[in-house]
Amino acid sequence: MMYAPRSGGVKRYLSAKRSWLDKKRPDIRHTLVVPGAKTHVEGPGLVTVKSTRLPFGDGYRMPASVTKWETVLTALRPDIIEAGDVFVPGHAALEAGEALGVPVVGFCHTDAAALAALHLGDWAEAPTFNFWSQAYQRFDHVVAPSWHTASRLAEAGVERVSVHPLGVDTDLFHPSRGDRARLLRRTGLPADSRLLVFAGRPAREKNVDGMIEAVEKLGDPYRLVLIGAGQGARYSRQVVSLDFEKEPERLAAVVASCDAFLHANENEIFGLVVIEAMAAGLPVIGPNKGGVGELIDDAVGQHAATSDPSDLAEAIEALFARDVAAIRLAARKRAVARHSWDATFDGLTKLYAELIDASAARRQPLALTA
Repeated sequence: MMYAPRSGGVKRYLSAKRSWLDKKRPDIRHTLVVPGAKTHVEGPGLVTVKSTRLPFGDGYRMPASVTKWETVLTALRPDIIEAGDVFVPGHAALEAGEALGVPVVGFCHTDAAALAALHLGDWAEAPTFNFWSQAYQRFDHVVAPSWHTASRLAEAGVERVSVHPLGVDTDLFHPSRGDRARLLRRTGLPADSRLLVFAGRPAREKNVDGMIEAVEKLGDPYRLVLIGAGQGARYSRQVVSLDFEKEPERLAAVVASCDAFLHANENEIFGLVVIEAMAAGLPVIGPNKGGVGELIDDAVGQHAATSDPSDLAEAIEALFARDVAAIRLAARKRAVARHSWDATFDGLTKLYAELIDASAARRQPLALTA
């Protein structure tokens, strides 16, 4: 379900994995199975399963038929299945894995319980957490992109968990792509603006209103550039809303043209946009919680105590009172050193090979002698 024409980090992870496997591991046959308008083969290594388009869902589709998904997965006859959704696709993956006798890995891309509490109220958190717990305990192994996520899974009683942080294309997201003068001309902002940027979906959990209020508290010269996330947001003279940018090169250019990246989601599983911003040479301001809090420190940005607008505003001011140029260099250096896709996918392919071997060994018939 977390794959759509305008979706964010999950789609970029899946696309990066396909590209990496094609280049680095051509011996591995990789097929991406995602929701679509109909069930058919879209192209090499890409299959869509007919799923209902969500109204006002920005292109997202809701998988509804376990049978359809299981049929497609079983027909592909994989050696291992990675499920990025614990609902219908995840259930189908488990059924297909059992039918084929192959391991099934759950990749935890979202904290369903935290989202349920945010969107439905606190009453929804406990039952959703219980479902989330039971679902992930069924997988042969679970991958978490951050230690924050791993701790949530441990809290849920999930034991077979390993942490594999996501990566970034450090050639694509690079300081050299920045063109501040061009961005100022495009937006009509004054030359002395301090440009904060956020790129993402216009989802409630992104706390866009909180970011807007924080910048309003500060006033000039602070301005917030929203890429894709401003749809439906209230008007503010401190904010410039740009459309979703589907071309990665243009997205990277806008990000690199700004002064700092602002993030306000306390329950972020990882925060792929954070390391993309760091690779582009931007300091990051974000709450000291969740996956974002794990990625940044004083060397590469500024923690906010919480995602409350007052705390965000205080952190923004604190960052710009420091040596921002030095922090920009440190952010870029850390992204390059710690967050290559090579490290991510080398680790995953090694883990998956071990799981395949262990599964095959368990399927070997016992040889008895008497």
